[in-house]
Amino acid sequence: MSLHIVGFAGSLSRPSKARLLIDLVTTRAAAALRASAATYDLTDLQPGLGTAQTLSDIEGPPRAIVDSLLSADALVVGSPVYKGSYTGLFKHLFDLFDPAALAGKPVLLTATGGGERHALVIEHQLRPLFGFFEAVTLPTGIYASGADFSDGVPTSPALLARIDRAIIQFQTTLPHRPAATAA
Repeated sequence: MSLHIVGFAGSLSRPSKARLLIDLVTTRAAAALRASAATYDLTDLQPGLGTAQTLSDIEGPPRAIVDSLLSADALVVGSPVYKGSYTGLFKHLFDLFDPAALAGKPVLLTATGGGERHALVIEHQLRPLFGFFEAVTLPTGIYASGADFSDGVPTSPALLARIDRAIIQFQTTLPHRPAATAA
């Protein structure tokens, strides 16, 4: 059975730096781990996510995306920083999940923001959220600011090195997989 990695960006805008970063990380992780991959964002779950009170309220293609998140072998998730945290609709999606739904699932955390002052959103907001679900968050989180992008693409050498380090960490959380190699 093939390993499947799903990326999810807590952004409603397109294009978005959060989605671009998660696309890159998910694609590189899939290549390094010889896995299949897909990336989604909040726009893909519209129009029903905002009014959903339970997962059963989400139907059709958006429900298939939610099922993909829940059944993935590993996740790459993140959000643009909004008022010092992740976006509200991103949190709403995870509020609909059963508390045991992500237990033991490897999760690589990412975030994007306008400057370096928001870099701790991963440690102070995202890591506790996924800790509640007992997910296995990778030690390395990936934060990118506007300075890390060039022509809409993450290009900072330090950022790319951090991505490669985090991808290699997936190997320790995914037993019986070939060793990951830097992308």
